[in-house]
Amino acid sequence: MRLNDKVSIITGGGSGMGRVASLMFAAEGARVVVAEFNEPAGEETVRLVREAGGTASFVKANVADEASAKGMVDHAISTYGRVDVLYNNAGIMPEEDHSVIDTSVETWDRVMAVNVRGVFLGCKYAIPKMVEQGSGSIINISSFVAILGCSNPQDAYTASKGAVLALTKSLAVQFAPKGVRTNAICPGPVETPLLMDWLVKDEEAKGIRLARNPTGRFGKPEEIVAMGIYLASDESRWTNGAAMVVDGGITVNYF
Repeated sequence: MRLNDKVSIITGGGSGMGRVASLMFAAEGARVVVAEFNEPAGEETVRLVREAGGTASFVKANVADEASAKGMVDHAISTYGRVDVLYNNAGIMPEEDHSVIDTSVETWDRVMAVNVRGVFLGCKYAIPKMVEQGSGSIINISSFVAILGCSNPQDAYTASKGAVLALTKSLAVQFAPKGVRTNAICPGPVETPLLMDWLVKDEEAKGIRLARNPTGRFGKPEEIVAMGIYLASDESRWTNGAAMVVDGGITVNYF
C-alpha cells in the first residue's frame, strides 16, 4: 500500500473531495483523521472508511479557529502517535463572492478566514510535529484560478487560492531542510457539491467553463485525490514547492 500507516489529517473530510480523500487515503493504508466542522458528516465519513476496512477517527474542527486547529493536530498525536500528512482541503466558495466591486467585506473576510487562515493554522501546529519526526508532507489545495484570471470572477476565492500557492512555496523553502515537504494541488473545476450546486443554477457559467476545457468535462474528485496520494507517498520524496495543476488542460487553452 502506498500510504501504509501514514497518519493523515484531512480537513473538510465530511463531504466532497475531503470525503473522497479520506476513503482513498485509507484504502492505501493511511490512518485518517477526518477533521470536519459538521459532526454528523464527519462521523459518516469515518463510518464509510471503517466499513471499507480502513482506519479513521473523527475530530470536530473549525480550521479558522486557532484552538480548534491545534486540537485536530493534538488529536492525531494522541490517537495515532504522529502526523505524517496534512491535507489542507477545507475551503469555501460562497455564491455571493463576485468581483471586488460588488463583494462585501464580510464575504471577503469569511473566505480568507477559512481558505487562508485555515491553511496557516493547520501548518502552524502540524509542521513542528513533523520536524520533530524528521519527515512529513503538507498538501495544500489551491486552484487553477491562482494561476490565471477568470472572466466570471470570484475574487475573494481567487485571492485566497493565490495566497495558498504563495504560502506553499515559502513553506517548501523553510522546512524541506528539516524533512517536511510542502506542495500544492491546483484543480480545475471539479464535480463536487460545492461547485455543482452553484453551476446548476447558472447554465451560462457552466457552459463557459466546459467550452474552455479541452477535455469537455469537469474533473472527478478522485482524479484530484490521486495526485494527493502521490504527494503524500514516499514516491514524491523529491517533489517540493510544486504547483501540481490537474485541470484537463484549461490553463493551457488559449482561443
